[in-house]
Amino acid sequence: MRITRALQIGIGALAVALAATGCGGGSSKTVTEHAKDGKLTIGIKFDQPGLGLRSKDGSYSGFDVDVAKYVAGKLGVAEDKITFKEAPSAQRETLIQNGQLDFVVATYSITDQRKEKVDFAGPYYLAGQSLLVRSDNTNITGPESLTGGKKLCSVKGSTPAQNIQKNYANDVQLQEYDTYSLCVEALKSGAVDALTTDDIILAGFAAQSPGQLKLVGKPFTTEKYGIGLKKGDKESRDKINDAIEAMINDGAWKASLDKNFTGTGFQPAAPPQVDRY
Repeated sequence: MRITRALQIGIGALAVALAATGCGGGSSKTVTEHAKDGKLTIGIKFDQPGLGLRSKDGSYSGFDVDVAKYVAGKLGVAEDKITFKEAPSAQRETLIQNGQLDFVVATYSITDQRKEKVDFAGPYYLAGQSLLVRSDNTNITGPESLTGGKKLCSVKGSTPAQNIQKNYANDVQLQEYDTYSLCVEALKSGAVDALTTDDIILAGFAAQSPGQLKLVGKPFTTEKYGIGLKKGDKESRDKINDAIEAMINDGAWKASLDKNFTGTGFQPAAPPQVDRY
């Protein structure tokens, strides 16, 4: 019995230690505290052209990347002191909660369900759900036309495909992949009939494959993109909100959208109002 009791105590101590370090390797410091140390680790997407893209040479580009750099700069952290890490849709909350990322700028829609686990600054952009199809497709014109067992692709941890199945086309066949880039390849090959997510994401993929893919229909939701950070870190959230407002007001916000989407045919939305909840 003594051995069992000792084992129980040891397991309990280990559990506490792991929780304190974010499953071994995370940090309990706030964003502001890390910024004061001169370094930040920021989560972005690696496979979304125009938003968050890692090139073969290891560089990063896109609107989300520009937002992340701007916010970091306002927090006093230079670009060369930022470590970018991939933040897949299904892992964003966990990466924040475990302290593996200071904050996430990755086409991260603010929802009540997510706000139970993390806090959000922003929104810094208002997107809308849309559809991407092959350029020669003429029978898909919007979510209502995805009937007849058509195959619809989206990514794990994201909700757009379920939204279409619930509200527009009950018999649509949902195909979930780990990343949007895999969905794009499935769309090109004919394995799926359409890809759904936010219009600004789809515009980037369409621009990357000129003549092959097109957006169809009008956006049918409103998605508020926020910057996710650890729940309860109000000081940092307020500072990030200040940075977002400054980026919008000084012209850097529009300049980034113009740089990343001019020539794609995509018309970005107007600047959002930051929510100071």
